[in-house]
Amino acid sequence: MALARLKGFEKLTNVDEALSIFLKALKPKRLGSVNVHIEEALGRVNAKTINSPIDLPSFDRSAVDGYAVRAKDTFEASQFKPKTLQLTNTDRVGEGKAKQAWTGNPMPKGADAVIMLEHTKAVKAGIEVFAALTLGENVSQRGEDLHKGDVVVESGTRLQAHHIGLLAALGISHITVVEKPKIAILSTGNELVELGKEPQPNQIIDSNRYIIAGLIAELGAQPLNLGLARDNQPEIGAKISKGLAKADVVVTTGGTSVGAADLVPIVINKLGKPGVVVHGVALRPGMPTALAVLRGKPVFVLSGYPVAATVGFEVFARPVILKLLGIEHEPRPMLNAKLTRRVSGVLGRRVYLRVNVLRRENDFFAEPVRTKGSGLLTTMTRANGYVIIPEDREGLEQGETVVVHLFAPIGGT
Repeated sequence: MALARLKGFEKLTNVDEALSIFLKALKPKRLGSVNVHIEEALGRVNAKTINSPIDLPSFDRSAVDGYAVRAKDTFEASQFKPKTLQLTNTDRVGEGKAKQAWTGNPMPKGADAVIMLEHTKAVKAGIEVFAALTLGENVSQRGEDLHKGDVVVESGTRLQAHHIGLLAALGISHITVVEKPKIAILSTGNELVELGKEPQPNQIIDSNRYIIAGLIAELGAQPLNLGLARDNQPEIGAKISKGLAKADVVVTTGGTSVGAADLVPIVINKLGKPGVVVHGVALRPGMPTALAVLRGKPVFVLSGYPVAATVGFEVFARPVILKLLGIEHEPRPMLNAKLTRRVSGVLGRRVYLRVNVLRRENDFFAEPVRTKGSGLLTTMTRANGYVIIPEDREGLEQGETVVVHLFAPIGGT
């Protein structure tokens, strides 16, 4: 791919077109699977649809604390005209009988309803019943939750706490989940130093790897640290090759614009085919993002500016990693909010506007985070979501209702 060195990008690719070109070149497929205990399955992606091996519950049981009875023995009972039932401790409830039952207890034979404890009164002869019951009232029927053979968890489901609990209730201790994608992360640039080292004048501590690693972990993937590479082609090439050998995906930050020291796309194209398939996206921030394929694996070449790198990851790396996990669509939580002030867009570019959403009474308001560039990390820590300004809009108006994609909790006034 011919790169316009030192001239700026001659052409920017539309965001949707860029992703389409990349996916066509990559053809991502779900990774393999591994069997794990359900204690290790939280947040993992289910690899095989699971069907219930039993009815749940597997027997009729009391849904309340009270007494198991025959419903017809309570007909016409009321507070003013109670009916008296004799208590029994046997496994069968006959005519005019009642057996104490706590929530979850199996129903004794002959009983078809449960009278709540608060609707009874203990007397010498047994209990007085102050309410009439219908057949099956306050009883959890066998198979009420699941019938044998019902789908418990679909393939491609990210497992949450209640999925785990349901599997345990069914006696399922091990399940098959998708392998965690391994994502190698490389930061490039002569100006970078490792965390823990004292930066010299004109040097900065590398933060990008920690941001990207966090975003990777949030998706349920495994970050692998490739360290730093100087603005040196052999060094960059060696680190990327190492990442390709160890990981399913490589993510680099820095060295992707069109300056003399922006070497990463050049190195990638020397490492193999098809190499870089997109370079320069109509995206703000994140315009210099490059997308590449090497050895059938995705390589994301992100900006060296932290916010631009974050946006590039969100737009391109996130959906691809989800595909490797077998998840076709997992959008961030979204809500409608009113914009608190007018903001400018850029015709021809898709703008990702950082906002802080607040709730005031019954309405949500999105306050744009003021920024002067894509290198200010606090524009992310002060935000809890982003708004997309489309390519065909010059801006968004104050009071306009916008869709906010949330990545952090909402605050109040």
